Amino acid sequence: MRSAVPLCRSRHLRPAGDARPRLRWEVGGMVVVVLGTGLLGAGMARSLLRAGLDVVVWNRSPERARALAADGATVVEDAGEAVTGADVVITVLFDLSATAEVMVDALPRLRDDAVWVQCGTVGVEGAERLAELAATKGVGFVDAPVLGTRQPAEQGTLTVLAAGAPDARDAVAPVFEAIGSRTVWVGDHPGDGQRLKLVANSWVLSITAAAAQAVALARGLGLDPAAFLDAIRGGAVDSAYAHVKGKAMIDGVFEPPSFGLDGALKDAGLIADALASAGVDDRLMRLLREYYASAAGDEDEDMAAVVRAFDARTP
Repeated sequence: MRSAVPLCRSRHLRPAGDARPRLRWEVGGMVVVVLGTGLLGAGMARSLLRAGLDVVVWNRSPERARALAADGATVVEDAGEAVTGADVVITVLFDLSATAEVMVDALPRLRDDAVWVQCGTVGVEGAERLAELAATKGVGFVDAPVLGTRQPAEQGTLTVLAAGAPDARDAVAPVFEAIGSRTVWVGDHPGDGQRLKLVANSWVLSITAAAAQAVALARGLGLDPAAFLDAIRGGAVDSAYAHVKGKAMIDGVFEPPSFGLDGALKDAGLIADALASAGVDDRLMRLLREYYASAAGDEDEDMAAVVRAFDARTP
């Protein structure tokens, strides 16, 4: 049952030939459901609301979704009820297992003309498996992982790496315009978006670990590690990401996360598997995965905590 009083009207629709009632949130036209309101999902939901779309949210841990009621979302405690009557369903869940588990139960409740937009990082084979699941229910599927962390999600400035049938593009355009500043259509086949996401995240994981090594080395040599960030500032080897993560490493502040350490560990495994399947040397990524694994601490820490793997003196 719903965990909060809906902030938009609802009514039960009884389709012709179907005695089962369906719940539809109708004010504002397009109804978008966000399943998963963690680091990215909550921000995406708020961006959709600012765009004037009707937004329904669900999360496995209901308290994470309830805060969105104040922003105008309808909070629902059952994923099947949440997707009933949706035009577009966005999944932003942790991994393939979690996504498949939720959608096996939710898909039968979707309208035939609904589109499932899968934004979680699940790997190439994962996207293909989920697309097959959607096909068994006759539901449109768009593979659409995103580039960006908590802040871009809140600001609606993510980059969407989309792949799917051309006839689905118009249906999802208002959603992508709301959550992102740019949409890159990588291809027509599910998995194409995941391919580019894994390539991009291989860089993100590498540069974060490299920044951690530099910070730890500066400390080991008796330097203020802030001198490293000052030295690269504005030069050819500068990186805004290195400054963001480097400052967190220097200060020892890893909460709240913008890119969770658990997500980095999961993605490193997916990237290493993709490297191997592509015939590309996977040794560096598997080593990086060991560093992220050895840095594991509190559940809700940022990936910048990987500095612990290099510097035992990190706060």
